[in-house]
Amino acid sequence: MHRLATVPGQDDGEAPGQLFVEQAPAPVVLLSSADTDLVAIEALLQARPGLLPVELRALNLAALSHPAVIDHYIRSSLGTAQVVIVRLLGGRGHWSYGLEQLRFWADRPARGGERPRQLLVLAGTAEEDTNLASLGTVPTALALALAAALREGGAANLEALLVCGAALLRGEIPEPPPLRLAADPLPHDWQADHGPRVGLIVYRALLQAGDLALVEACLQELRAQGLAPRALWVSSLRDPGVQQGVGDLLEREAVEAVLCATGFASVQFEDAGLGAPLWERLQVPVLQLLCSGRSQRSWRESSIGLGPLDLSLQIALPELDGRISTRVGAFKELAGASDRLGTGLQRLQPDPERIQWIVTLTRHWISLRQTASGERRVALVLANYPTRNSRLANGVGLDTPASVSRMLGWLAETGYDLGQESLPAGGDALIQALLAGRSNDPESSHRPPLAHLSLVDYEQWYGNLPEAGRQRLEAVWGLPAADRELESQPGGAAFPVRGLRFGRVVLLIQPDRGYDRDPALSYHSPDLPPTHSYLAQYLWLRQSFAAQVVVHVGKHGNLEWLPGKGLGLSPACFPEWALGPLPHLYPFIVNDPGEGSQAKRRAQAVILDHLTPPLGRAGLHGPLQALEARLDEYWEASQLGAERAALLREQLAVQLRQLELPGLANDLDLQLEQADGYLC
Repeated sequence: MHRLATVPGQDDGEAPGQLFVEQAPAPVVLLSSADTDLVAIEALLQARPGLLPVELRALNLAALSHPAVIDHYIRSSLGTAQVVIVRLLGGRGHWSYGLEQLRFWADRPARGGERPRQLLVLAGTAEEDTNLASLGTVPTALALALAAALREGGAANLEALLVCGAALLRGEIPEPPPLRLAADPLPHDWQADHGPRVGLIVYRALLQAGDLALVEACLQELRAQGLAPRALWVSSLRDPGVQQGVGDLLEREAVEAVLCATGFASVQFEDAGLGAPLWERLQVPVLQLLCSGRSQRSWRESSIGLGPLDLSLQIALPELDGRISTRVGAFKELAGASDRLGTGLQRLQPDPERIQWIVTLTRHWISLRQTASGERRVALVLANYPTRNSRLANGVGLDTPASVSRMLGWLAETGYDLGQESLPAGGDALIQALLAGRSNDPESSHRPPLAHLSLVDYEQWYGNLPEAGRQRLEAVWGLPAADRELESQPGGAAFPVRGLRFGRVVLLIQPDRGYDRDPALSYHSPDLPPTHSYLAQYLWLRQSFAAQVVVHVGKHGNLEWLPGKGLGLSPACFPEWALGPLPHLYPFIVNDPGEGSQAKRRAQAVILDHLTPPLGRAGLHGPLQALEARLDEYWEASQLGAERAALLREQLAVQLRQLELPGLANDLDLQLEQADGYLC
């Protein structure tokens, strides 16, 4: 049994497109990826009801994402339609089945219609113009002009679209309408605010649709945190002219960071490896403020967080620009229904708490930029999986101890405060210094830790966390006071912190995920919450040490794998509990972008790729290498009948007894053959 949407285009918590949609038939139908198109056309027709002499229906394409839903909609709602306009954000693949079925629809005559059906496929982005325009039935020049009109927006351009639709209904092929241009970029509400200046980039379509809640919420929070916003409305960051204008304005204003609420990237996919000229020109952090195309209820109830379309437009493509992923600042919510268009009208509803988190992260990046090198407080976190001392500071394809030793030297050379103690003279010295103190290995519990975080401080912070997350954690680990790692200190119970400190730089041994379980099972466990001790050590970094930036060194740690939403984290997600809104850097091996994406999307990480290590012949070493050499000499001596073969045989027998290779027979000749096979 399938459910029918009460209001076409609504999101009631179902997966997108799972509700069947029906609309009252109309001669003209607009299907758009952008809710702003629907809102703006409703406002235009409300102001000028006689602009289109026939009825018009409109629907967001998100309601038609499932093939069965598309088939039902075409059968039930498009039977008498004569003109269908599709505006698609993205390429043909974003709605391939729907386009295919509409092309079949256009080949069949409408019920009771004498004129042929007309299909217009309009690109939401300029690079897809020709590809999509060719899928329709109207001349390419007309489709390109109307696509440009919708991208530009505004009442005059929307009016041109409706006028062309009316002409097509009469069987006419209108001339491509002229494009009415508006200011792009357009500054919004610039005031004489004190504090560091922050660029805020938002789609102009929201302004044209009167959807101002998101930008106003962002401006309010930026000012509340002592920042001076410089908001800009833009049509798209793909346009070189718009990029030039944005760069000129933000460079003139000397912004310290940019918050970007637009989707896609400013560069083409094939050019992404060459960099993003707009952002490289500004040389400031660029943070992506996520805007979900679904309701907050859907996001809240989802373990994934964001759907495929949001992942593509809001996260994956902006990553090509090098933007830093943050959190979801706004959700699409049903603001009402249009009887005229027969659809629900949605607007962006900001989430004040999430916007506060995003702005705090932005402010922390600015603070890091403005702090002199000698005053910056840096935390380097070393992975330790499994939690044995032999696996301390491990990293795939990276000599992490040697790398960290060099990092400390580089920091000292560039003016960072590393105290008066001498720095480790290499990777081995660094490991020895770490092992002289407390590590995750239980056998090191008698050694001194780096520091302690009091239970009182932890409980004060912990008590303000979302109750649902606390219940989930306590169901596994109990209350904070019951944590097994608590130690008695002069000021009361406290959690030990493991690592080393050099002035304003600390090396933290990343805490283990849990006790009494196989670490190999818990390391990537999607549902095992972190312990109180785990959270306490990261809390010490943020509150007691007051770290301004965290650097997880090497693939990979465990923070980004903590339970929570896959994308668009909530206040109840454990990676956010551990790291908070801190700038995060992550040296990561270049050939594993999949796992690196986990850190970018769940822990706001900036990935710093390092090359794979050079390849070399592994070979043998030590006693096995000596055994191989003697075996080769023995076989050669035996073939030549040399007298030394007997002596070599005796020496080999002694070596085999000492090495105790597995599975050897009792007979020496068989042992020699087996050893030869073992070494090969």
